[in-house]
Amino acid sequence: MEFEYWWLIALPLFFGLGWIAARVDIRTLVTESRALPESYFRGINFLVNEQQDKAIEAFTEVVKVDPQTVELHFALGSLFRRRGEVERAIRMHQALVERADLATGQRLDAIYELAQDYLKAGLLDRAEELFRRLEGTPREDAASQALLEIYEQEREWERAIETARRAEERTGRSFQMDIAHYCCELAANELAHARPAQARELLGRALASHRKSVRASILLGDIERADGQVEAAIEAWKRIESQNPAYLSMVADRLLEAYRSIEKPEVGLSLLQYYLANHPSLDLLAVVFRETMARQGAADAHRLVADEVRRNPTLNGLARLLEARIALAADDERAEFELVRDIVQQHSRTLAMYLCDQCGFRARQFYWHCPACRGWETYAPRRTEERELSA
Repeated sequence: MEFEYWWLIALPLFFGLGWIAARVDIRTLVTESRALPESYFRGINFLVNEQQDKAIEAFTEVVKVDPQTVELHFALGSLFRRRGEVERAIRMHQALVERADLATGQRLDAIYELAQDYLKAGLLDRAEELFRRLEGTPREDAASQALLEIYEQEREWERAIETARRAEERTGRSFQMDIAHYCCELAANELAHARPAQARELLGRALASHRKSVRASILLGDIERADGQVEAAIEAWKRIESQNPAYLSMVADRLLEAYRSIEKPEVGLSLLQYYLANHPSLDLLAVVFRETMARQGAADAHRLVADEVRRNPTLNGLARLLEARIALAADDERAEFELVRDIVQQHSRTLAMYLCDQCGFRARQFYWHCPACRGWETYAPRRTEERELSA
């Protein structure tokens, strides 16, 4: 390849242009750094040293000196809200909303953050008004989720259904389970006011929205039973096996009572024994064990629970086994078995909890709606001991 002499001129020229560009960038950076107040750097230093309170004070000074620091306004407002200083967060975000020089995106962000402040403060009407202002904007999805939270807190279930349906159409995300629960909440309210016909219609809506709604089937069975339609009630509760068999324990007592009312208690017990064999559950075991003990005697109850403990070894199951053994034991042996049973029961109580899959909140009772994270159907109807065994 022939040597091109013009390279001797071009190479130094390119080097010089790069040097000039670097100098310009450095000078710009130095100029911008000098323009920042000293309190800004103090705030950074406090953050690095995990001195959050002093960092907030320093950044607040920056905001006072230079009101144009929009991003710092947002950061401080969010920080105030997380720390529980909601009034300061509201003032910070209100000042942003009222500014005339904000870009459209920044104004939407300010409205959203202010709405979150009101939500945190419990001012639900104000929060709702601002979230609704975000409809039709890039912030609509997040605003819809917040509106659902508000309507759930205020128990405005029809508005929650409307909002969920719009969000579903807009995003393609399924809200069918949520809508089914909203319908069930409305149905439960109608039942509380002795309006079973309206409740039945709402439960039909729930099942049309989410055909695997166990809660709707349970409530429908309750309506049928109250109306004297025992066979229809039994069919509604039996439907749960195809919807989600983990919830069968929640209707076990209902099924037994229904079969007793039509003088077929043995059929009811056989059905529950079948469920227990195919869908084991500690709560279901408790019901089947009690009924077996009452109808078939301690020997059959002992065999039933012994087989179950071999298959699923749990402390709760062992406590049932000891109960059956006590009933079969001689008088001079019962005291020892009772002592062991009491010790097992004492230790098993800590394992007889329900656990939210979403946030880990533990509770002794079952919830359709987690009181901690507000998720629907996040509690599996299984005790923590069962979950740990299957993990």
